[in-house]
Amino acid sequence: MNWFSLLFQKGETVKKMREESGARINISEGNCPERIVTITGPTDAIFKAFAMIAYKFEEDITNSMSNSTATSKPPVTLRLVVPASQCGSLIGKGGSKIKEIRESTGAQVQVAGDMLPNSTERAVTISGTPDAIIQCVKQICVVMLESPPKGATIPYRPKPASTPVIFAGGQAYTIQGQYAIPHPDLTKLHQLAMQQTPFTPLGQTTPAFPGLDASPPASTHELTIPNDLIGCIIGRQGTKINEIRQMSGAQIKIANATEGSSERQITITGTPANISLAQYLINARLTSEVTGMGAL
Repeated sequence: MNWFSLLFQKGETVKKMREESGARINISEGNCPERIVTITGPTDAIFKAFAMIAYKFEEDITNSMSNSTATSKPPVTLRLVVPASQCGSLIGKGGSKIKEIRESTGAQVQVAGDMLPNSTERAVTISGTPDAIIQCVKQICVVMLESPPKGATIPYRPKPASTPVIFAGGQAYTIQGQYAIPHPDLTKLHQLAMQQTPFTPLGQTTPAFPGLDASPPASTHELTIPNDLIGCIIGRQGTKINEIRQMSGAQIKIANATEGSSERQITITGTPANISLAQYLINARLTSEVTGMGAL
């Protein structure tokens, strides 16, 4: 067994685990709500590292219950990341293999039906006592050794956590933990957009004066985005692009994919300030995706 990965909700000091297990334990970097912990080494070392992590999780649960009114202790839960091509063997014909693992170890095992975002891997969730989890992992390892992955595996990489942006008192702030941090660049662009975007209260209309237009003429700007990055601009069900439209005041249209083209065209229409703010927000999303900074 060369390596195994699990999803891990918070960072841990692993020096002691490395020394005592003899396994290499690496934790992925980045401002992400999930971290990937990769364990490499001989099979025995991997199992020992898993045991230490499972018992550490149980210790954290016990400690958290000391300040809680809950009477029953929740099970330890780990999420393994497994190539999708191996999940069939893990489930077995008619679910026979996964049923056998559940019954023989006492652990609850669930294999996700869908692949993790932008990868060819699926999550396998294991819940139970530390001893049940260790036995379960051992059996899963045996199955994976007997049925190697087929084809290339695209590993799952958690996306950086997006940082909320709020506007208050004419200033822009990014939320980091419990604090609102002033964002001078975004503030400047937002103020320009507000100065040049007419605001009409609900139920009122702006009087029309012949030959006088209170707002600057709209202009159009076009840019191209690689197909593999357009998803981070659009967001789930269009949430991100709608946020950018609302924050910038610009009209933003994304062209449909063209056969044979690796790029998508984005057309931004509005005042110069609207367009500048929209471009800034789009670039922030791209920077977050490419560098893992999670800027917006």
